[in-house]
Amino acid sequence: MKEPYISFRHVYKTYGSGDAKVHALQDADFEVEEGEFCVLLGSSGAGKTTLLNMLGGMDTITSGHIYFDGREISALTKRELIKYRRYDVGFVFQFYNLIPNLTALENVEIAAQLCKNPIPADEAIDMVGLTKRKNNFPAQLSGGEQQRVAIARALAKNPRLLLCDEPTGALDYETGKAVLKMLYDLSRERKTTVIIITHNQAIAPMADRIIRIKNGRIQSNELNDHIIPIEEIEW
Repeated sequence: MKEPYISFRHVYKTYGSGDAKVHALQDADFEVEEGEFCVLLGSSGAGKTTLLNMLGGMDTITSGHIYFDGREISALTKRELIKYRRYDVGFVFQFYNLIPNLTALENVEIAAQLCKNPIPADEAIDMVGLTKRKNNFPAQLSGGEQQRVAIARALAKNPRLLLCDEPTGALDYETGKAVLKMLYDLSRERKTTVIIITHNQAIAPMADRIIRIKNGRIQSNELNDHIIPIEEIEW
């Protein structure tokens, strides 16, 4: 029997100690398959970002096990985690974290230089529809364009896993929908596993898999048999 591409096995994450203990994740147990476009839903403070940070190798677990493509991520050394973050995972955040004194293309080139098998920066910029804006600096780009640069930067790493933390949170409605469509199309074209965390329930119908989290606990993990294109979704 084939192992799941991503699996959390009874994962707990606790911050602090004594009376100040905060249980950010409690017995998180779920699976995601390769190439899926997954939406992780939950309100602020539900544990979404904690979960994403642990899957991305940016935070450690308190107990349990996390596996990615047959490898136990939660058992890696610091040096191994650096390689995992560098070669296997792309990150897209709500805020774009672009380097202001570099052009859009240069911001993407920096990421491409870190990897073994990168997508050329020019190609990544083309993929997100910014060919004509590649020589602009971040301050000369709209919010939506800056987020596209951030996505191109993540894609240039040619990641097997793309983790997106509220990627449309700082964008207006139409721009947010355009960015979500782009992420969805990229997952289909490149067969990249994409996990988006959001508090916006309306996004869920566009996903292959919908995971709901509340108070640090996984409430449900279901496959979506009736995917609705993002163009037809309104909120």
